[in-house]
Amino acid sequence: LHMGKTMKEDLTVVVKYIKQLYPPEFNVFSTYAELYHKHFASQAKKNAESHLEDKDVYLLLSWVHNIYPKDMRKDHVLAEELEKVKLGSLLPSSLSKELEKKYLDNEEATIKNSLSKCLDKEIQRWKEDKEPEKLNGHFQSELLAIFVIQSVYSGQKRATDISAAVGEELSRRLSKELPAFLKSYKDAFEDFKEKSKKFRYYKPILIANINNCSNFR
Repeated sequence: LHMGKTMKEDLTVVVKYIKQLYPPEFNVFSTYAELYHKHFASQAKKNAESHLEDKDVYLLLSWVHNIYPKDMRKDHVLAEELEKVKLGSLLPSSLSKELEKKYLDNEEATIKNSLSKCLDKEIQRWKEDKEPEKLNGHFQSELLAIFVIQSVYSGQKRATDISAAVGEELSRRLSKELPAFLKSYKDAFEDFKEKSKKFRYYKPILIANINNCSNFR
C-alpha cells in the first residue's frame, strides 16, 4: 500500500511539475515510471514466491488484476502518460496463474467446509426436537438456506472482484459443490423423516425444510 501510494503520488508530481522542465527526448516520465514499475514488480514477485496466507494471496491478486492496472494506472492524471509506457503486469503470467489456482483451491475448500458445518448444525437442531421459527405465519428453516446462498454468492463476488476469469472458474467449481451439498441435505432429511416420526415437532420440522425449497431454487 505504501509503495503504491508513493508511486502514484510521485508520478503525479512528475507529470505536473517535472516533465516540462526537460526536453521531450529525455522521456523523463517514462524513466520514472519504468524504474518504479521495475521495483514494484520485483517486490510483488518476491512476495508471491514466499509463503502467503489466504488473505495475502487475495490481496496480492487484487493488486495484480485491479488496484494496480485500474485504480493506479487509469488515474485521470496518469492514464495518458502511462498508456505510452506500456509497463505490463506486476507479476509474470505463470506466477499469477499459480496464485490464482492457490486462491481458488483455498476458496473452494473453505466454502465446502462451511456448507458442511452448517448442515451439521441444522441436523443437530432437528435432533433437539424444537419447534422451528415462523416467518409470516409459516414454519421456516431459513438459517440454512440463507447461510448457504450467502456463502456461495459471497465467494463468487470475491473471486469476480479479482477478475472475471477467476470468478467464472470459481462459479464452475461451485456449480459442482452446491449440488453435492443439496444431495447431502436431502439424504440427511430423508433419514430424519424415517427415524424421527415420534418427535413432538416432527411435522413442523418437515414443513420448515420443505419451505426451504423455494429459497434454494
